[in-house]
Amino acid sequence: MTKKNYLLITAIVIFISNKEIYAAEQNSPPSFDELYKEFGYTSIEEAVNEFENHFHCKVELPEMTPPISFTHQFGRFYEDKRYKLNHNLRIMFVNEDQRRNMFTIDIRPVHNKLIFDGKEYVLQYGGKGIYIEAHNFHFYVFEKNNLQYLLSVPLKASDVEMPDKLARIADSVKEIQGENECTIY
Repeated sequence: MTKKNYLLITAIVIFISNKEIYAAEQNSPPSFDELYKEFGYTSIEEAVNEFENHFHCKVELPEMTPPISFTHQFGRFYEDKRYKLNHNLRIMFVNEDQRRNMFTIDIRPVHNKLIFDGKEYVLQYGGKGIYIEAHNFHFYVFEKNNLQYLLSVPLKASDVEMPDKLARIADSVKEIQGENECTIY
């Protein structure tokens, strides 16, 4: 092989190698954050603002979360344009490395609440919460500030006694002073 042919072949191999690396970089899967954005998730603040503006009411989130490690948090406001009944705000705390580490808070106006049957717990502020284990999740439902909250944690996420922990999380939602009637204008 002549020196000229060797240089030409080397240049072609380098060119092809660079193209393949570049193509691989262009086709890389979306990041963890980008996946959630593709499903309509934004920051918690942005999603809460959308919900509050839509219903003209204030949302208080729990000040506590379960004793589970999280790496990301997202929010999404869903507007049910067809039936006008299933509007909700979803807050998610997730762990990119431990997928079972998840905590969700679904919030909807009380006038569109869902009915649940489970074990009742009396909360510190006098309200009642309902605890349910179903579909591999711990669920805790309660009403406060004219909103219905549904907390959920996967069964395998923690060995902490979840009914009590979820009740404490529910109690960490601040009471809104004055009227907080959620309405659509």
